[in-house]
Amino acid sequence: MKTVRLTMGQALARYLAAQAVEVDGNTLPLFAGIFAIFGHGNVAGFGEALAGMQDSLPTFRAHNEQAMAHTAIGFAKATRRRQMMACTSSVGPGATNMVTAAALARVNRLPVLFLPGDTFANRRPDPVLQQVENLTSPLDVANECFRPVSRYFDRITRPEQLITSLPQAMRVLTCPADCGPVTICLPQDVQAEAYDYPKAMFEAQVHRLRRQGPDAFELDRAVAMLSSAKAPLIIAGGGVRYSCAEDALAAFAEHRGIPVAETQAGKGSLSWNHHLNVGGIGVTGSKGANELAAEADVILAVGTRLADFTTGSRALFANPDARIINLNVAAFDAVKHRSVPMVADATLGLALLQQKLPLAEGRRSVVAEKRLEWNEVTAGVTAPDTRPLPSDAQILGALNRAADARDVIVAAAGGLPGELHKLWQVKAPGTYHLEYGYSCMGYEIAGGLGVKMGTHGCDVFVMVGDGSYLMMNSELSTSILMGQKLIVILVDNGGYGCINRLQGGTTAKSFNNLFEGGTRIDGERPYIDFVAHARSLGALSEKVTGVTELAAAVRRAKAADKTSVIVIEADPAISTDKGGHWWDVPVVEQSDSVGASERLAGYQEMKRKQKIDG
Repeated sequence: MKTVRLTMGQALARYLAAQAVEVDGNTLPLFAGIFAIFGHGNVAGFGEALAGMQDSLPTFRAHNEQAMAHTAIGFAKATRRRQMMACTSSVGPGATNMVTAAALARVNRLPVLFLPGDTFANRRPDPVLQQVENLTSPLDVANECFRPVSRYFDRITRPEQLITSLPQAMRVLTCPADCGPVTICLPQDVQAEAYDYPKAMFEAQVHRLRRQGPDAFELDRAVAMLSSAKAPLIIAGGGVRYSCAEDALAAFAEHRGIPVAETQAGKGSLSWNHHLNVGGIGVTGSKGANELAAEADVILAVGTRLADFTTGSRALFANPDARIINLNVAAFDAVKHRSVPMVADATLGLALLQQKLPLAEGRRSVVAEKRLEWNEVTAGVTAPDTRPLPSDAQILGALNRAADARDVIVAAAGGLPGELHKLWQVKAPGTYHLEYGYSCMGYEIAGGLGVKMGTHGCDVFVMVGDGSYLMMNSELSTSILMGQKLIVILVDNGGYGCINRLQGGTTAKSFNNLFEGGTRIDGERPYIDFVAHARSLGALSEKVTGVTELAAAVRRAKAADKTSVIVIEADPAISTDKGGHWWDVPVVEQSDSVGASERLAGYQEMKRKQKIDG
């Protein structure tokens, strides 16, 4: 066996650079790069190795470990999990900063390779700077936090362990069913240790999307259920996009005349003007989609884990005879809600269903009525009016009209995702990017940077509230450093407007959310000059008043050659009350606030409608 002597860090870098992926007949690097913030846990070992690999494995610099991981996640989602990035940090806070991002990646089934520095495997200098000591086990260090939020976890305590660990890591990162974050902890002494690695380990390996066909019994059972359905509904989830199944979905829906509703992750599977697209479903869904879901007797859920926002906390599917067929590549998701599983790739599964089912008129006329009604609602709530401050809906309406067909919208938390799910009109597949599995405040700008790195020939619009902006904005500077232009729409509603509305609906109080009247401020209210702040990070920036000025500012930002931030104030009290569905947020059973008994009675009534069936 031929060998090559390398440090563990050098072997890791060389192995990652040897991984490739086939995308539309082209061979691309599986790892488009690695984000690194160096410290004493990774600079001397793995950092030395990366410095010599810039042609085949470029290293990018960021300002915050959680943010750089969000960027990697946004990139993986934008490339439909075909390409990905790795993230390396020092020990201590550099590593634990990435744990939140690892949880986000796991919830959203997105591939990121986390390579946190670790303490010494030989334990000679223990405790080292930033080491978290466990009084009962020296094996437990801070990086154990990655275990529950990783799909695969390992710690390399001898350099030769890479030989067996890395193929397993690649299996998880590239598997449609098991996809998610991988964490490989790198003790700093082992990174620098040399070993005679087999040369075959570093030969180029090309990964391809695995497409699993359905079991014959499961396919025939799904065909029988759909054949007898009188009021079927399709729910398109994120798995449609990761399978590149948009065309297969449209063909099947058109073949049978079945309405298609979309989750946050699945929105954009069909363009907004497709004649069978009834819009978002669930808590933030359209009126028509939720009405069709309530009466549906057979629901074909494609590539969705059926989370509470999709199912209205299990109260949306009101037909007592309703059954769910869950077409999902992951068996874990396919059996949720007592679904009838059809474990398969979405593209293959939909194509086979179409082959086995005859043409049908289906529910086309009903869908046309629902679409007309909801389009009128959308036009009404997004239109400008004379109010002093615009609503979120009016702001995104102006942006939607100004955006080109291939431009991408990015958001994550607060009230904006709900308004976008209801009202944003997706003009082309892959242009709607919402992180709503973890709904992580602070994701928006960093994730938008990753989306920009993963898309070409379009503008990326990041919609972010003032609360999320204040949590994490440093990657504005990174976007400028990397020459990756973003257009950030910063919606300033004076605090946490979304949660303030939720609070008002459950307790009739405003407390600790808004600067005005709802938060204890012992001194004066802080005035935040967001324009000056964004400029200080290197961005172009301006503040506008009203949606007419916003549209003009968007045109200027599109013409600019670097990141722009457009600040606009919004009314924190207004959200779109049409559409939507109940969400299970508990109401206290004892309160002296006005209307407490009525709120509790309403909550208990909805609880009785929940289906607790697995």
